[in-house]
Amino acid sequence: MTTALITGSTSGIGAAFARRLAADGHNLVLVARNTERLGEQATELHDRHGIEAEVLTADLATDDGIEAVAARLSDPRNAVDLLVNNAGFANKGLYLDVPMADELKMLKVHCEAVLRLTSAATESMRERGRGGVVNVASVAAFLPRGTYGASKAWVVQFTQGAAKDLAGSGVRLMALCPGFVRTEFHERAGMGTDNIPNWMWLDADKLVTSALADLARGKSLSIPDPRYKAMMGVVKVTPRALLGGISSKTGRKYGPQ
Repeated sequence: MTTALITGSTSGIGAAFARRLAADGHNLVLVARNTERLGEQATELHDRHGIEAEVLTADLATDDGIEAVAARLSDPRNAVDLLVNNAGFANKGLYLDVPMADELKMLKVHCEAVLRLTSAATESMRERGRGGVVNVASVAAFLPRGTYGASKAWVVQFTQGAAKDLAGSGVRLMALCPGFVRTEFHERAGMGTDNIPNWMWLDADKLVTSALADLARGKSLSIPDPRYKAMMGVVKVTPRALLGGISSKTGRKYGPQ
């Protein structure tokens, strides 16, 4: 049985990955900050699917947390075959309204942790000649909209660049770019969602199914829904100056309230 490590596993997209991978027979290493929730999740997945579910409490906004997860990924006695870098969050407020400490914390989790964990995982995967990494980004990566979008743009560029460098090694890397997904994400950030149209919402379980299919196809970028694929197609041909104005107006309409 193969093993998958998922950060931010206890809610949202991370929990959907855990459910799907456990159902497919993968053993899991579940990573999050809340030990109690991790234990409950591990017990449920073990009892339902008969897989082994290891828990690792770690805060990826800290060096100690990142180092603990990196050490687990590098353990040659307990190989990890799939890494899902899902941990992340959003800050409520426009640029200069958000405290600098919170902005730096976001960059630590979205960029530094992703870099260090991807590197720890792929080094051992390359030695074995197989493995995969899914780095969860966002369609916000393609829009000029604050630190969140900028950090997710870094995830996309880093992942696609690393995927090219590791081509032919047996290791696959993919950036996953969903749109709005019905999870705890917005609630935890204190963001209202009543102003977001129903058609813009995605189902987390369907998203994961699409993402895993794209990873199996060898894609380095996954936008897992026709609606968002079409929207991002328009974004690609829109002049950056015009896109910035549209993004700002859209952010005020559909963004944090």
